[in-house]
Amino acid sequence: MQAKQLKLLEAPDFLYTQELIAGVDEVGRGALFGPVVAAAVILPPNKLSSLVQVGVADSKQLSSGQRQQLAGHIRTVAIACQIGLASVAEIDRLNILQASLLAMHRAISKLQVQPSLCLIDGNQKIPRLAIAQQTLVKGDQNSVAIAAASIVAKVSRDQFIARLAAHYPAYDLLANKGYGTTRHRQALQRLGPSPLHRRSFAPCRVRESSTASVLEAIAPTCTQLEL
Repeated sequence: MQAKQLKLLEAPDFLYTQELIAGVDEVGRGALFGPVVAAAVILPPNKLSSLVQVGVADSKQLSSGQRQQLAGHIRTVAIACQIGLASVAEIDRLNILQASLLAMHRAISKLQVQPSLCLIDGNQKIPRLAIAQQTLVKGDQNSVAIAAASIVAKVSRDQFIARLAAHYPAYDLLANKGYGTTRHRQALQRLGPSPLHRRSFAPCRVRESSTASVLEAIAPTCTQLEL
């Protein structure tokens, strides 16, 4: 058994075998382009060990193919699984931390079943959440439910960005998923930001070109595309 499995098999999820626990995580906080996406996942207590055995772990430790396969399996066995997002406009207006918490709140609010407790990745509680919550630093490495949420959120956001990439081919979004790679930053310097770049992030604060203006005229918004 791998070390990461041993760690997850000691997760706090196993302390709540008589309750419904939602794991909550987000992805995309550090990206320059696109929304931040969160997932909330409630797993059956009797499936936790088997999910660890099939490879559920921190999404950052997995390949794209592994994440996609596991996301489908998680959705199949989960009691409830939902996605929430915060748009680029909300990120720029609120700041990335508050937008991330908002996306988490939206994911939890969409759950068909209300959990007894939400395990939240990180050290920030979600404001105005009418459900008990517990933060867990490095939760995607220490909680099965949070690890599952990290996988579902990552796969959902990657698929969302892939659909947007067709509208903005110059920014190499299929490869970078909205993150600030060298090619992405070079395109920002050359073309300026698109309507779905985060203007509150320093690399996106470059002078807009006429190309960016044309992109804005034809751009889809985050609300026009469904996760």
